[in-house]
Amino acid sequence: MKLSSIPLTHAALGAGVTALGLALGWGALSIPGEAGYGGAGPNFLPWVVATVLTLCGLLIVREALTGGLRDLQAPTGAERAWWVGGVWVSAGLLANAALIERAGFILSCALCYLLAVQGMRRAQGQAASRPAVLAADLFTGLAIAAPVYWAFTQFLAINLPGLTSTGWL
Repeated sequence: MKLSSIPLTHAALGAGVTALGLALGWGALSIPGEAGYGGAGPNFLPWVVATVLTLCGLLIVREALTGGLRDLQAPTGAERAWWVGGVWVSAGLLANAALIERAGFILSCALCYLLAVQGMRRAQGQAASRPAVLAADLFTGLAIAAPVYWAFTQFLAINLPGLTSTGWL
């Protein structure tokens, strides 16, 4: 196979994913590895993610070099990305990071969900700014964030920022 026939963008993507996995592994070296209650230390999950990401990157490179990606279908959807949707999602993430200490985990995550869904709804051309849609999205964000908060704080004893000192909100 000639080098010119190899989809270089796919090989570059695989190399980037591999490099990211290796960088995560390098970072995981600095995390202490003392085993906790379940036998796994705090470095267990970072090592799992780094290993799987490196493996996936290597498999992408192998597929690109052996022509395994030649039968890909043409992408569907718009020719260009709708950057306004990306702004909505980014605003949700930044708002979450900025407000999590002030508004608490539940409200900041619900706002993050609301803004991200707004970006996705608008990208699909849906009527996202109707009050009923906004209320449903906010309620869904609260319905997702509250059980996560309670599971982490009450059952796993992991401290997350809350609005009150009771640990329930």
